[in-house]
Formats: sequence, C-alpha cells, structure tokens
Amino acid sequence: MNSVASDNGAAGRYLGQLTWPEATTALQDLPIVLLPFAAGAKEHGPHLAMNADQVVMEYLLDAVVESMEVLVAPPILHGWFPAFRDFPGTEVADPGVFQNYVREVAESLIRHGAQRLVLLNMGVARATGLPLGVVARDLHVDHGLPVLLISWDDLETDEVAEFSEQRRGGHADEIETSLNLYLQPERVYMERAVADYRGDPARQIGYAPGKFTAEESGVFGDPTLATAEKGERVLAIMRSNLLEALEQFAER
Repeated sequence: MNSVASDNGAAGRYLGQLTWPEATTALQDLPIVLLPFAAGAKEHGPHLAMNADQVVMEYLLDAVVESMEVLVAPPILHGWFPAFRDFPGTEVADPGVFQNYVREVAESLIRHGAQRLVLLNMGVARATGLPLGVVARDLHVDHGLPVLLISWDDLETDEVAEFSEQRRGGHADEIETSLNLYLQPERVYMERAVADYRGDPARQIGYAPGKFTAEESGVFGDPTLATAEKGERVLAIMRSNLLEALEQFAER
C-alpha cells in the first residue's frame, strides 16, 4: 500500500501534490476529504484585490493540512455571486450550473473513495451557501455519505464583533480589510479605502437579498478602521473554529 504520510511533517495532504497511486490511497484512507470554494476574483471595494476571499481560504487550508489528517481537493474559484454581477470577476451567473459543477466534482471524489466530505464555502450561508447547501443535502441523501457544509459566517463568530469598531459591515469592511492587511499588505491600498454604510438602515427582520452596483463603492462597512493586528486575531478565531468543526465531524 502507498503511504499517505506527508514528506514535510504535515498531518494532511493536498490532492494536487500527490501521484495518482498516492491519491488513490489518500482518498480511501484519510478520514476527511475537503472540497474548498472561494471567489478567485470578486470585487472588494476600490482598495482590496479581487482575490481577497481566496487568500483567506488558502491560509485556512494550510492551517488544516498542517494540523489534521485531511485530504484537500483543488479549490473551486468560480461561483454564483449575483450581488456582485455588475463588477468584473469569476461569476457563474446560472446557479444551477454552479451547483451541478460542484456536485460533479464531489461525485468524482466519492467515486474514487472519499468516505466523509466537507464543503468549505468561503462565501456566506445565504449567498453561495444556498446552492452548496443543496449539493450537501443531495450527496448525503443519495450516497448515505456524511457531508458537512461550513460557510464563512460559521467561522467569524460573535467573538469578532467584540473588537470591531465599525457600526455595521459585511463586505470589504473593517474585518475583510484587516484580514488582507495581515495576509497580503502589498495589495491593500488604504488611501483608496472609504466608509460606506449603504444607508445604515434600522434593524432588519428577515432575509432581504442585496446587490452592489457599479455606481457604489462596493463596500459595506468602514475599512478605514482596519489593522493587520485585527486581521491576525480574526484569522486565529476562524482557524480555531474550522479545526473544531472538522474534529467534531471526523469523530461523529
């Protein structure tokens, strides 16, 4: 049998870095196969690079591979982003096409031996999480396979709000800008950062889908309050919550 042990001391493996015999063994033997998704290019205001979601995903994946016996499949970088359709990027405008594409990638992993599948959604639950939730449900029902869907807002818990200074936020804001100041400061242009609360409405009950337009900044929140130190703290929280979720799922 081919060993699935990492040659650099890490507990997990990246599927793309294996030979096919190693991949065959890893898919069957490692307790979790993780299929990650993030926008390879999506607007994040006038001050952040469009790969802002991807770099956070890559940091978290490295942390998981270092710490856990998990096999990470190559990420999906194109997806359904209707709120950002007026901007250039990597959107698949038809949610059915996106949903079916993720499903087909997951089916391939299952066909070759995956026993327990995690979909990591570096979007939020009520956006890209909607079609991904259908994929997770169908895979579980059709295959009897344990499947877990983890979205960004599962990882950025109330602990983050305790040191956030902006009134409200959610996109290209204090938190996302802080993450990028820590991960890729050379691609953050703070002189272009603007606070934009998009009307700052009163408390909203229920789910009202939103949309950014090219006439706006593309920001919801106040990125001028961002610091690299805050970004490091947020990443530590997200990393801890992701590892806890995966450990619970592996044992369940």
